[in-house]
Amino acid sequence: MRTAPTILHLDMDAFFASVEQASKPSLRGKAVVVGGLGPRGVVATASYEARVFGVHSAMPMGQARRLAPNAAYLVPRFELYRTISEQVMRLLRALSPLVEPLSLDEAFVDLEAGGTAWDADSARLAGAKLRADIRSVTGLTGSVGLAASKMLAKIASEEAKPDGLVLIPPGTERAMLEPMSVRTLPGVGPATGDHLRRAGITTVGELAEAGEDELVRLLGKAHGHALYAMALARDERPVVAERETKSVSVEDTYDVDIHDRTRVGMEVQRLADRCVRRLRGSGLSGRTIVLKVRRYDFSTLTRSETLRGPTDDPAVVREAAARLLDPVDTTGGVRLLGVGVSGLADYTQEDLFAQAAGDRTDEDVEEPEAEPAEEHRPAPGERRWPAGHDVRHTEYGHGWVQGSGLGRVTVRFETPYSETGRVRTFPVDDPDLAPADPLPLVPPVAPVARRPGTAGAGHMDADAENGPGSGAEACPVSDPAARPGVDAERGLSRDAETGPTIPDAGTAPRRDAENGPDFGADTAPIPDADVVRPAPDAKTGSTHPTNPTRPTHPAPG
Repeated sequence: MRTAPTILHLDMDAFFASVEQASKPSLRGKAVVVGGLGPRGVVATASYEARVFGVHSAMPMGQARRLAPNAAYLVPRFELYRTISEQVMRLLRALSPLVEPLSLDEAFVDLEAGGTAWDADSARLAGAKLRADIRSVTGLTGSVGLAASKMLAKIASEEAKPDGLVLIPPGTERAMLEPMSVRTLPGVGPATGDHLRRAGITTVGELAEAGEDELVRLLGKAHGHALYAMALARDERPVVAERETKSVSVEDTYDVDIHDRTRVGMEVQRLADRCVRRLRGSGLSGRTIVLKVRRYDFSTLTRSETLRGPTDDPAVVREAAARLLDPVDTTGGVRLLGVGVSGLADYTQEDLFAQAAGDRTDEDVEEPEAEPAEEHRPAPGERRWPAGHDVRHTEYGHGWVQGSGLGRVTVRFETPYSETGRVRTFPVDDPDLAPADPLPLVPPVAPVARRPGTAGAGHMDADAENGPGSGAEACPVSDPAARPGVDAERGLSRDAETGPTIPDAGTAPRRDAENGPDFGADTAPIPDADVVRPAPDAKTGSTHPTNPTRPTHPAPG
């Protein structure tokens, strides 16, 4: 293990929920839950305000609604999340060529490989600069852990949450780990944790004291050896820039169990086509087709078939999936279906066309996505308005859907750079309302404006106060330490993070039928005790905090 804390772990804070709060001024500082809103949906991410009520990732959405009935419940916008994730990953790749993404919002970085850091001081500076750059580019916050190994860097980033930086100096690792719960270590889940607790082992220190032989006896050879090494803070895993994809799969959970065998078969065909599109999008093919079926009683069956060679032919995958479905009993109902491909390769075997029964035309290869079952098709003229998604009205401009139902859709008109917007309700088929692309969380910097009365084209403006060519629209200072209300090590102050002042209870819109079934009373403010309000500004006397997603420009001269 290295002797300097030059492995960095970045974890964006409540990523999906933070993106939604940054893009919707009315939700800043309030409980936000992102996930599937159907009766069988699960929570993808909960904001820190929602976590106070006990809501967490992977929780059933019904349980989350009972714990936090006044939270805002939104449908994920994955395209926007991917766009912002790529912005963050570009910042990480500027630090080092060795970046190991774990998900859209999490990654390891080897700072030593990029020459960015070589000791504790340089690593801390690199981590602080990264956090400031992320806030500048995306308007979001991330937590950074720095240590001499991947395991310790991830633990450090968890300790840093939210919006912090923790560095574990080499030589102090075991002292830091000893009082921590065994659940802190990667690979120790609820089952392993309960097994160790019954053996009288609850902390990492007790794990180390138990000895390697005892852990092997309790957990098996592989897990026991690995866990003992982690308890001693040993982790030699390198940061790997390219992680090999082992499988590609898609699956759907249905709000109502499917009993019709024909419908089940159609869903499997549709999933096979989606899987092939993902496979081709990654430039891959595969030999093993996998079918997953979860029945009404939560029993899960997995069946697979291995072909003679790799394929990315949708007809071959469809037929293999259909063969796998044939012997499966679905009479009691199916709640989840999935199709996957493993044994991946970057080539195909042409003679696999012979595996598909019957002759196929060229159209089979480029067959579009199968039509959904009849009961999933919307009624003629009906338009869907997912909660949280962007819309634009010809008169009122850009907004987002608060909810829909009973033939109406409720929209709040605001942008990431505006104040809290007004709420209006329209018929679901209003021709002036249309879906829209999300706006950037940070507005693009306006071009430098020339002052009137310049000497002529090609001459730079000169201003006695701003200097040559600075103009009235000079860019803000990039050094976070030079900005008002900013701490050089921790980034923006907590007051600046809260966004616009939370409206009083008397001004918050009430829940009514217009809000629809998907949003509930999510515009109600959280209690004053949970709101961090800024002190009055020394110059203006205003208590309105600065919007961290909106850069501040000097007033025109």
